Amino acid sequence: MAAVLITDELYARLLANGARSAAGEDIDPRPVVKLFTPDAGATWLLTEADPEDPDRLFGLRDLGLGEPELGYVSLAEIRSVRGRLRLPVERDLHFKAEHPLSWYAGCARQSGRIVTA
Repeated sequence: MAAVLITDELYARLLANGARSAAGEDIDPRPVVKLFTPDAGATWLLTEADPEDPDRLFGLRDLGLGEPELGYVSLAEIRSVRGRLRLPVERDLHFKAEHPLSWYAGCARQSGRIVTA
């Protein structure tokens, strides 16, 4: 059985960070969840969900083209992504963020891809 893409507990953390941002707080949280395509080069490190539009997530995204960027992404779109073998996006069950998102973004800009290890 496949793991849930984003558990209720993780989603609550994403929403809590989103509420802080919406309230005008300048935050740089650690990524809450890492998603990836097992058969393509895409990776997402997500930090928050928009409380007004819970499908709208914010984080660092890398579509495998050598140009990782910070921005918003639709959870529905992530769920629809398939790689060469048509495998769905998965959550990295072993990922535990050790740094704030800005650190991962800086490393990604230098290396041209998201680096978490």
